[in-house]
Amino acid sequence: MTRFLTACAVFLIYTTVSAQQNNPLAAKDARAQKQWVDSVYNTMNLDQKIGQLFMPRAFSNQGAAHKKELDSLVAKYHVGGIIFSKGGPIRQAKLNNQLQDQAKIPLLMAMDAEWGLAMRLDSTYAFPWNMTLGAIKDNKLVELTGKQIAQHVKRIGMHMNFGPVVDINTNPNNPIIGNRSFGEDKVNVTEKAIAFMNGMHSAGVLSSAKHFPGHGDTETDSHKTLPTIDFDIKRLDSVELYPYKRIITEGVSSIMVAHLNVPTLETRSNYPSSISKTIVTDLLKEKLQFKGLIFTDALEMKGLANSKEPGDADLAAFLAGNDILLISEDIPVAIGKLKEAYYEELISEKRLEHSVKKILSAKYKVGLNDYEPVNETFLYEDLNTISNDVLYQRLMENAVTVVKNNKAILPIKRINKKKIAYVSLGDDDGSAFLNQLNKYTTVDHVTANHLDELLEKLKNYNYVIVGLHKSNDSPWKSYNFTDKETVWLYEIARNNTTILNVFARPYAMLDLKTNTNIEGIVMAYQNSEIAQNVTAQMLFGAIDAKGKLPVSVGLDFPVGTSYETKSLKRLSYGLPESVGMNSYKLKKMDSLINITLEKEMTPGFQMLIAKEGKVVYNKNFGYHTYEKTQKVTDSSLYDVASLTKILATLPLVMELEENNTINLNTKLKDILPQLSKSNKKNITIKQMLSHYAKLPAWIPFYLHTMDTVTKRASVKYYRDKSDSNFNIQVAENFYIRNDYNDSIYKEIADSELRSRLAYKYSDIPYYILKQYLEDYYGNSLHTITQDHFYEPLGANFTTYIPLNSFSKEQIVPTENDTLWRRQVVQGYVHDQGAAMLGGIGGHAGLFSNANDIAKIMQMYLNGGYYGGQRFLKEETIQKFNKTYYKDKEVRRGVGFDKPQLDEVGPTCGCVPMSSFGHSGFTGTYTWADPDNNLIYIFLSNRTYPFASNRKLISEDIRTKLQRLIYEAIDY
Repeated sequence: MTRFLTACAVFLIYTTVSAQQNNPLAAKDARAQKQWVDSVYNTMNLDQKIGQLFMPRAFSNQGAAHKKELDSLVAKYHVGGIIFSKGGPIRQAKLNNQLQDQAKIPLLMAMDAEWGLAMRLDSTYAFPWNMTLGAIKDNKLVELTGKQIAQHVKRIGMHMNFGPVVDINTNPNNPIIGNRSFGEDKVNVTEKAIAFMNGMHSAGVLSSAKHFPGHGDTETDSHKTLPTIDFDIKRLDSVELYPYKRIITEGVSSIMVAHLNVPTLETRSNYPSSISKTIVTDLLKEKLQFKGLIFTDALEMKGLANSKEPGDADLAAFLAGNDILLISEDIPVAIGKLKEAYYEELISEKRLEHSVKKILSAKYKVGLNDYEPVNETFLYEDLNTISNDVLYQRLMENAVTVVKNNKAILPIKRINKKKIAYVSLGDDDGSAFLNQLNKYTTVDHVTANHLDELLEKLKNYNYVIVGLHKSNDSPWKSYNFTDKETVWLYEIARNNTTILNVFARPYAMLDLKTNTNIEGIVMAYQNSEIAQNVTAQMLFGAIDAKGKLPVSVGLDFPVGTSYETKSLKRLSYGLPESVGMNSYKLKKMDSLINITLEKEMTPGFQMLIAKEGKVVYNKNFGYHTYEKTQKVTDSSLYDVASLTKILATLPLVMELEENNTINLNTKLKDILPQLSKSNKKNITIKQMLSHYAKLPAWIPFYLHTMDTVTKRASVKYYRDKSDSNFNIQVAENFYIRNDYNDSIYKEIADSELRSRLAYKYSDIPYYILKQYLEDYYGNSLHTITQDHFYEPLGANFTTYIPLNSFSKEQIVPTENDTLWRRQVVQGYVHDQGAAMLGGIGGHAGLFSNANDIAKIMQMYLNGGYYGGQRFLKEETIQKFNKTYYKDKEVRRGVGFDKPQLDEVGPTCGCVPMSSFGHSGFTGTYTWADPDNNLIYIFLSNRTYPFASNRKLISEDIRTKLQRLIYEAIDY
């Protein structure tokens, strides 16, 4: 007794409670609430009053026997509420409505949905675990999570979510809390819990802080045994009880009392806290002045059940001060025990009234005075909206934490100087991570059965990204490295520059005896697909690293460790709603897409939308050909035709202009002496690239090489095998004379100009610029573009002569050419002129995919900056994006196509004049809009099998889709 009195005295010193606490169960219309509570209570008999104290568990995935038992508990024993457990949303809604129909007093429905309904139900959404949320610095996001979960809870007919968990997880070996905690820092845990609670309250759902007085520093599970919290009062008051004092002040609806042995607070040996009057009444209700509902943890748990018989535990819990007895082992027996205690005056009417009226007040607060059943229509759809993924991604973007960043290895820069390997550890899938990594540059998945084999393979790489992927099924799954994995990791890091990504609980790092040789360490916390995608984006500088470590991981990584990194303005990836677009409005494109395929306007296509630097739509449709043997995928390569002009030639010209090698008024005679005596000598670069220079639209060079008798390619100019005189490859087994390119350039020089100066789109400027650029740099356009742009951008799918780097099957065919090449053109440029130049043209010849083109277009929108590197000056891009001859009815910029000046033109007519882009003969299109920071890309092979198929053009499919994209912008 002396020890107890001393403890209480010390407790009073260290426990501070603010002024009288408000009643968290009070409704806004308190007078009406009291009238309803009193009127209901006054109609109740003793059985009904005692029944209100019980909350049995219900499963919606069990059979008739379970349903019959529940019917009895509701109708015969008058239980006050139900805690739902395993099952499915539709089944639970039906069961919920059935049970409510049988109840004379509406039931208070509750469930554990700490990270969403998926904690208990299939076909529902799982949000990040609390440990992940604990890494987020912006508590408004945690509040949004609480609100979103509460909206799901409410939609399915629940009135209470047993959360937030406020346990402070100071023990890494805690078997039951762990990821369910917001971390080990008491202030962070408390602020996160309050934010989460406020979010739930804003949606009209009751909260429950748990597990009082604190389950965070235990090494045993109270489901299986009675854990001991053996700390002095100072420690308990300053750590375990800290969040309760704060959250009570902030209005938490209820508190759940755990089954714990706390010798400092309860002198009886191994006496569970849940049945301790000292803890429940003296501490929680009186000293902490808590006026909300008090729940026991499940009474069936071994932490209590091992010490008390069924019914006795319930009585002891009620006498200790609890209001609601959760998951009793035997409710009929327990009710009998409580009735007996009532008649023996061990339980007074006042004591019973106190709890029952609190329960009724809670029911009124959540609207059970005007009960409505759950509407089962569209329930699944309402619980699984895209807003869930939008929030999840936003949470992960703010949670992912860099805890080590030696020599600023993160974000990864200069990717053209890196050869990167990915090594997967753990027992779960990392394919989403690898796929996302490869959207930035080539990252090879390296595997081996033996360590020495792996190390030998890794010698070819200067960066190794390691992912520890552990199951994301539940927060209790194993998170540890195996002994083999730690050895492999040590050796990888000893030999290679290494970035470790932990897609598991941070405590996994405790398995490592050293991290000395690991240059970068990233905590991703979970192995969900979104977590993997976001982490890959952060590694490459598409997004900032913002998170902070919510727990300590050894001496090297104390709680709060955080290295913030800044975006390198690479493309990120997400959902339309994250940038103010509407996914449901974008679905309007589906019918147009289906028509495009059904009417055989093209065999297939890629389509991409990016807004605000984020790719929000990147889909593939149809097949490479109408034979439908190979589907279009992200890695399918398209001949982009005239998009080559603004993706290859134009950026090189802009480079030379901004370093003063040329300017817009430079004349052709000054860059190509061979034109100094031609009729083109005084044409300027500005005139030529604005298509205002009297140049012919095109010259059919290939027709001059046809045999007029056989109507086939003349043997004078072509061979089916390469030799010393015929080694410029036009197509498969088709080689042109080495000197014919001189004939092409001579024909251009000698060609007549058009008689009238007016706008006329022409390919000729890009033949001229190809010749100039290759002469200036002493290299091919292919090599120049790779060195200057594509490799530094990570545009690894963008290339001339694709068969040098990619398999034929990966490249989409463009035409079955029955006239000149007499073959299916696949892997070789479709444009005849570019083909005669060996596949490398200034106007055509480039192959790419939508993702790569988006990188180049985003570089333009970023003002010439991308991936931490400046490629062009912003003022240079603006100079070339200007219409200099608008008064002459020329819509074009310098190289860039621009919106129409009247009714007809290259766009939907719904884009601003600042926008720019280009289209291509094979059915390609790209457009960038600086005002809305929006990119649209459409790649198809509408020319297959025959270029005469113009349905895609005549139906304006590309621009009709563009209009629908703009209609999908909400803000």
